[in-house]
Amino acid sequence: MLIHHFPGARFGEAGDAKETLDQLWKTRWDILVLEISMPGTSGVEILAHIKEAQPKLPVLVLSMHSEDRYALRSLEAGAAGYVTKDRALAELLAAVETVLAGGKYVSNAVAEKLAGRRSGRVLKLPHERLSNREYALLRLLVAGNPAKIIARELSVSPQTISTHRTRMLKKLGLRSTTELIRYAIENQLVD
Repeated sequence: MLIHHFPGARFGEAGDAKETLDQLWKTRWDILVLEISMPGTSGVEILAHIKEAQPKLPVLVLSMHSEDRYALRSLEAGAAGYVTKDRALAELLAAVETVLAGGKYVSNAVAEKLAGRRSGRVLKLPHERLSNREYALLRLLVAGNPAKIIARELSVSPQTISTHRTRMLKKLGLRSTTELIRYAIENQLVD
């Protein structure tokens, strides 16, 4: 869809975090449109690596996840904008053009949250205090994945998963995975 609106532009595609980083090292890009959900690591985690490697590269996050789940995390990690896939094509085009011009692109709802945080009026919910790795783990645990599968998905050991799970439960004031699942459902953190 973008190819029709940016004639002469060069496009690339990557299936996972490793391919994304490989392409960033091989080719100079004007913008990166990044999906948050990718195999191997979360898009928010890879965003930190991208900004470390190429700090000036503007990154627009395009995601199937609602803004409530990842927009603020993405912006804090260095994204220049966040758009959900359910938005109209016109909004995506406006976001790409804004980011290419050096600006930031967020919806009105995200802008209000950012303004509230800066003024100190908005209290962070417990899950907003989780690290990006802990948040990715939360989503994988709530989806019913066993520790071995999660460890493989996040490229860590099962013991590391257990350590992160324990820290995460403590931060949230919860005692079990069952309570974690209930919390995730109540706070609409699951699809």
